[in-house]
Amino acid sequence: MNRDTLKQIMIDQKETYLNNTIITRQYLLEENVNYCFVGIRRTGKSYLMYQQIKQLESKGVPLSQIVYVNFEDERLLEIKVTDLNTILEIGLEMSGSANKPYLFLDEIPNINGWEKFVRRIADMKYRINITGSNCKMLSSEIASTLGGRFIIMNVYPYSFTEYLTANHREKNYLDVISTQDRADVLSLYNEYVTFGAFPELVDIKNKRAFLSSIYQTIYLGDIITRNKISNDFAIKLILKKIAESVTKPLSFSRLTNILKSTGMAIGKQTVINYVGYMTDSYLLFTLQNYAAKLVDKETSPKYYFMDTGLLGLMLLDSKSAQLENLVAIELIRRYGVENVFFFENNVEIDFYIPSERLAIQVSLQVLDDIDTKERETRAFAKLNNFIPDSKCILITNSEETNLEYDGIDIEVIPIWKWLLMADL
Repeated sequence: MNRDTLKQIMIDQKETYLNNTIITRQYLLEENVNYCFVGIRRTGKSYLMYQQIKQLESKGVPLSQIVYVNFEDERLLEIKVTDLNTILEIGLEMSGSANKPYLFLDEIPNINGWEKFVRRIADMKYRINITGSNCKMLSSEIASTLGGRFIIMNVYPYSFTEYLTANHREKNYLDVISTQDRADVLSLYNEYVTFGAFPELVDIKNKRAFLSSIYQTIYLGDIITRNKISNDFAIKLILKKIAESVTKPLSFSRLTNILKSTGMAIGKQTVINYVGYMTDSYLLFTLQNYAAKLVDKETSPKYYFMDTGLLGLMLLDSKSAQLENLVAIELIRRYGVENVFFFENNVEIDFYIPSERLAIQVSLQVLDDIDTKERETRAFAKLNNFIPDSKCILITNSEETNLEYDGIDIEVIPIWKWLLMADL
């Protein structure tokens, strides 16, 4: 690629991070660490880079030492891996030969062969941060190439605390609050769970249209185009069926049979591949059954969407599914997806975190529904036969109390309060 053109693009892109208002995210970032930020599109990976740049600037690092390149710029469509070294050369030229530039490479997996360049630069002791919206960049082969030079940072849509901050609400809503404050936080929570938590969404009035544009970007770009899929209707139908099955385990065999019942002639291996593309794009994530055998853990997981707003696009009555999906997102944010499970073995527990001995059930309401209350609390008692002395929490839409069932203490807590307790 022409060197002068590349340099001009790099100069133009400086305006991106200089002119953006930064809302500090709740991620602890060390100064002398290389980060690989990964996550679904539009979740704020670039803004974490801008946040780092602002921190460097506040410590006296001149902007001439900052090299930021967003590889989704349409002017960079023809860039090749051999051009990456030219970017480094331009960075050295702009920062002065005596100073090493700080490198921020946004969506670098768009460049085939990027990982070897990044490894070489890290070995040369440059500070370098990268982002990606496809988890194939974390495959075992690439992870081996990067060789422990990077800390992987999963970036999620706003937590509820971040969402309140972005909406200029920074009170401690866990203290005794007024009726008006309570109404305020409940209104913002309802908006949060209904439309999701993509950072840009906060300042947009037509939130559903914005969500649709994000979905189309992921659906068409990260799933259909990237994987060269011609049967886009199959992808759309699979996503619809997964959305309808959120809260329940779903095997590949069952999903294949559901599709066949609609007249879709598609093989099980194709279904497996397509679902893999969806999880690769971070649109979906899976949780495994803690009580299942290894094969069943892999083949009959629960599927959740990475944002409740995207799930809501696909369902007419989504309140219950969005509530459980939101709890799933918050749990993987707190504990990591590899440490969160569901438990199903003659007892159904929505979520189980072994490291915390924590069992969680989720229900819109329980106190005024005798059957639901009995079902949810009895499940905790059954779990006690398998795993004694687990801490039991029942998360609801708005109810709050303490229950006792068969000698087991159960804390009933409204979702908005549980979300805010993450920061205690």
